[in-house]
Amino acid sequence: MKNKYNNVDFQLEGDLTDKRIVVAMSGGVDSSVVAALAATTGAETIGITLQLYDHGEAVNRAGSCCAGRDIRDARAVCDSLGIAHYVFDHESRFKESVIDQFANEYMAGRTPIPCVQCNMGVKFTDLFKIAKDLGADCLATGHYVRRAIGDCSSELHRAADPARDQSYFLFATSQEQLDYLRFPLGAMPKAQVREIATELGLIVAAKPDSQDICFVPNGDYASVVRKVRPDAETGGDIVHINGSIMGQHKGLIHYTVGQRRGLDIGGHADPLYVVRLDASKSHVIVGPKEALAVYSANLRDMNWIGGDYDGPLMAKVRSMSRPVPVRLEKDTNGDATLSFINDELGVAPGQAAVLYAGERVVGGGWIESTVGAYDAMMAA
Repeated sequence: MKNKYNNVDFQLEGDLTDKRIVVAMSGGVDSSVVAALAATTGAETIGITLQLYDHGEAVNRAGSCCAGRDIRDARAVCDSLGIAHYVFDHESRFKESVIDQFANEYMAGRTPIPCVQCNMGVKFTDLFKIAKDLGADCLATGHYVRRAIGDCSSELHRAADPARDQSYFLFATSQEQLDYLRFPLGAMPKAQVREIATELGLIVAAKPDSQDICFVPNGDYASVVRKVRPDAETGGDIVHINGSIMGQHKGLIHYTVGQRRGLDIGGHADPLYVVRLDASKSHVIVGPKEALAVYSANLRDMNWIGGDYDGPLMAKVRSMSRPVPVRLEKDTNGDATLSFINDELGVAPGQAAVLYAGERVVGGGWIESTVGAYDAMMAA
């Protein structure tokens, strides 16, 4: 059934008045609009919010989600729509699977993506089970991606608006989850979503978007890591790729691959960048920009979506990067080696490599290690 506001299709067959839609509600405008659109179809609509972290710390902070004020906003939207709203406390699960993992990855000299871990765990796995237990026909979210029906199974596609596309963060979605999920905003620009919210009189119509990492206040990653791991600021050497010691650092948690600012080292004519982090020695390895070039990456925990594909591939190795042409060689153990047609800068272990065939997400994996073009050249 099509929705009158934007011909939104929840991809459910038959009369929607006989259907039940569960909507994952974070308290923001996107998920609120999804709930409103679902309600207007005539389907029984239920809003579900997971409390993910201390609502006391985030109750009045802009840019948060799934806590304090956001829970109140989600409940108020549901009240205005006349639909049920339930809150489930998943704070402990979120801390163990997302926040603790975030801290551990930084301590290991890696660059984590907590949004993917959240989607893999509490958001999709846990909400999936809750929605199933409630007898829902689907679970709808406010993510900006599209679900399409392919020749063999449902597929995940990039959002129509490239500026809002969130497919990079959903590469680990399982096929079973994707078959059950719905993303009704994937074909819309954000401005249109806010227009719908205003037209429907939702109190969150002008609410600011949440920040990328909701549990990190003011972007201070180090403070979050220190809270979880008090030993996080163990110092060490800043080492040039030629082996010379350039200075001292105050903890690996303050550095990521590709970083230039904040190194506090002088006496070098050319700009230096963080090339890699060696947690075993507590070393920050620096070098010239060309030392950031990577020609291959080893991937682990591969996930495939939408059926087989053996054509040309593009890959994104950072959420804000453009897809680049690659070759993929699968290992017998389920891992893979990703080779870049042209050397890629600043590929960081801990990030994800997401594979695309045009607009379709084929799958992806976690970057375990990289092979630098500069190192190979110097060793030759």
